[in-house]
Amino acid sequence: MKADKVEIGAEPAARHWPWKHRRAFILQALGSALLGWPRHGRTQTAPLPIIGFLNSGSPGPFAHLLAGFRQGLGEVGLVEGRDVTIDYRWAEGRYGHLSDLARELLRRPLAVLVATGGENAALAAKAATASVPIVFAIGGDPVQLGLVTSLGRPEGNLTGLTQYTGPLEGKRLGLLRELVPSVTSISVLVNPSFANAAVQLKDLEDGARMLGVRLVPLSASSDSDIETAFATLVRQRAQALVVGSDPFFNTRRDRLTTLAARHRIPTVYEFREFTAAGGLMSYGANLADGYRQIGAYTARIVKGARPGELPVLQPTRFEFVINLKVAKALGITIPQPLLLRADEVIQ
Repeated sequence: MKADKVEIGAEPAARHWPWKHRRAFILQALGSALLGWPRHGRTQTAPLPIIGFLNSGSPGPFAHLLAGFRQGLGEVGLVEGRDVTIDYRWAEGRYGHLSDLARELLRRPLAVLVATGGENAALAAKAATASVPIVFAIGGDPVQLGLVTSLGRPEGNLTGLTQYTGPLEGKRLGLLRELVPSVTSISVLVNPSFANAAVQLKDLEDGARMLGVRLVPLSASSDSDIETAFATLVRQRAQALVVGSDPFFNTRRDRLTTLAARHRIPTVYEFREFTAAGGLMSYGANLADGYRQIGAYTARIVKGARPGELPVLQPTRFEFVINLKVAKALGITIPQPLLLRADEVIQ
């Protein structure tokens, strides 16, 4: 049997393939290698930080405030959808749902939990976590509520903004008395479900005592309660009304201003939004600017700041707004001193 003849120094057959066949072989081999490349070896995009946004109200009436919040984020370099994800939860005025909504948000790996729409949301957030940073927006005293240890150095995992709407209740009573000097009793609408309701009512009683007028409290924590309260006001022939500081009332401002105008009751509110919606007068901080500030605080915390080292924000300016058109419809002449003190007069 003859052995196959092999020439020493002969090149492998592949060396003699036509170039197009060699190129196809190389490309096929390269493709197979790429398909088998380990998944963890590829470049992956890191997930965006998540901001949990808890609010006691409804998204519709808070749309302009959300715009302010996003503006504040943008001032510190964060844009929703590009740099952060925001997960929203709305209690729709049902304060009892806030605790469940806070826990639901905390099932995700939040960078910050933003608790807005008053004391109830802030307290629910605080009860739900002692580790995730919290930025709150309330109307009362956060130290008195037990949210922080001090305004200048909050410590712990909370900081935020107080609009100090409660302590202004006496001021609103005074404005109403100036508008209607003959008034002997002033009704007040409060929400008993609001965490700061008792303090708020005490402030109003103190203010009424100083003015020498009788305070007539009415309560409402639902839409039907509001209708019942105004029926009582009509029956009692109310001379004037203060709508107390409450996030639920903020979401019902159209209904409240409509009822006050229909029954011709001179009424004062806490924020400009009420006067713009057809209310007679308002006195309080700029709410949209407050949300811009907490947006900036939220962005700073996402970028690494510690909430306990950020002082609680406070308003530096308050707005007194008069709706002259409503005054004329009610047959009220606004005293000149009040007009001169107004920051804005809506014609």
